[in-house]
Amino acid sequence: MPALQLNTPEGELEVRYTAADNPDAPMALILHPHPEHGGTMNNKVVYTLYQIFAEQGFHVARFNFRGVGQSTGHFDFGEGELRDGIYVLKWMREQFPKTSEIWISGFSFGSWVALQLLKKNPDIQQFMCAAPPVNVYDFSFMLPMDRAGLFVQGTTDTIVNPDSTKELAEKISRMSDTVVECHMIDGADHFFTGKLDQLTDITTHYIQSKRGTS
Repeated sequence: MPALQLNTPEGELEVRYTAADNPDAPMALILHPHPEHGGTMNNKVVYTLYQIFAEQGFHVARFNFRGVGQSTGHFDFGEGELRDGIYVLKWMREQFPKTSEIWISGFSFGSWVALQLLKKNPDIQQFMCAAPPVNVYDFSFMLPMDRAGLFVQGTTDTIVNPDSTKELAEKISRMSDTVVECHMIDGADHFFTGKLDQLTDITTHYIQSKRGTS
């Protein structure tokens, strides 16, 4: 799992990545939860998502937003963090030039940033988000949506309202020419404590179903 300090116009970002054996493999970028609430790229949910994509043969990267770990700078309320994602995505495209399939993924706050990155990049084909904070941030930019994706949400999450996540997925699917699936994990809290195996199974199945693999 190589690590590097990525130089950007706004400072350095701490990045970890895994390169697939196949240079033509798809690639995925994983974004972590809120920096001011202890979120880092080493969060258990983020690391689980990272491992899932790596095991499915993706080039995959995760990184620390500005001001976290070895990344320089300061928290920027989502705007700077979105630019961080843009810089890392640009680096991934340069690192894996033969890739033609791009996925974006995030957990909690990272989902909000990831989905904004998706909307700004039409070449990102798919998304997978865990516990998107629909009741905390404005997700209206998602409407309409022209790409399919997956939400995974715990039913006992006390930070993200499970009904809000389900309602957003249904609204996007109703108003758009695509489908956003929403899988609820019964008894899972915000951090999927004791439920990471179920998160893994659901996400793996979704990736395989979209890529025609098993």
